[in-house]
Amino acid sequence: MDIANSKPFSSAKVEVKKRRRQKVAWPAYELAFLDHDFLLHKSLRSVRLQLELLKPELSQQKLKIESTIVVFGSARVIDPEITKQQLKQVQQKLKQNPNNASAKREEKLLKNQFEKGKYYQESQRFSQIVSEKCQKNRRRHFVIVTGGGPGIMEAANRGAQDVKAKSIGLNIILPHEQNPNPYVSPELCFQFHYFAIRKMHFLIRARALVCFPGGYGTLDELFEALTLLQTRKIKPIPLLLFGKKYWSKLINFDFLVSEGMVDAKDLKFFRYVETAEQAWRIIAQFYQLPMK
Repeated sequence: MDIANSKPFSSAKVEVKKRRRQKVAWPAYELAFLDHDFLLHKSLRSVRLQLELLKPELSQQKLKIESTIVVFGSARVIDPEITKQQLKQVQQKLKQNPNNASAKREEKLLKNQFEKGKYYQESQRFSQIVSEKCQKNRRRHFVIVTGGGPGIMEAANRGAQDVKAKSIGLNIILPHEQNPNPYVSPELCFQFHYFAIRKMHFLIRARALVCFPGGYGTLDELFEALTLLQTRKIKPIPLLLFGKKYWSKLINFDFLVSEGMVDAKDLKFFRYVETAEQAWRIIAQFYQLPMK
């Protein structure tokens, strides 16, 4: 027996096995860390916050995840090949009935969605480039992390899987039941209750942030990152906005400057990009990484 390395207290795992062999069913008798009702009590919110922080952190430490690149973007921008098939079906309906108002509306939406499909492809391509270059020889640098859902997030996780690399998905419980996309590495697929802890995990290891077109959620994540950069709560890192036409129309950053709400220098916190290769080039130059 190795007395020097032995521990005086019984392992919690051993105690759990013993407890499961017991017949006592009284709630008060349950081990505290096995008592779900107790753990869900409002007074234990701080404990639950800590658990949500620790579980993904320990898993990433175990897999030696050194750094990440975060990809944000809409869950509604889907694979253009799927949109193309849906568009064909709607157009077939319109051939049979050109006055179908519902089909006309659907056709308009699908055409717009198909045009946005280029961002799905760029997200997938960006993730392929980063993952292939940065996860060689079991190294875990610049691992792609997304919100774990469909759309742009799916494309980024898919790109990593294409080159047999790991990627992370940080899902959250929502009213409309967000399920993880099938391309997230299973051992790095996490689910959260607290938005705040999820946001922390997006940034803890982040070495770059890449934002594709999106809605409220993407805007929330973008402006939080901009605020943290502006207030120096995080060190300067590349923040890239895919699609200048989209972002320039959506947000008038120059207006904020002209109104004195932000300084002109604050516009240097981000850059517009159009392609996966351009995005990677900026990140590689920032960290003085080899391009090949």
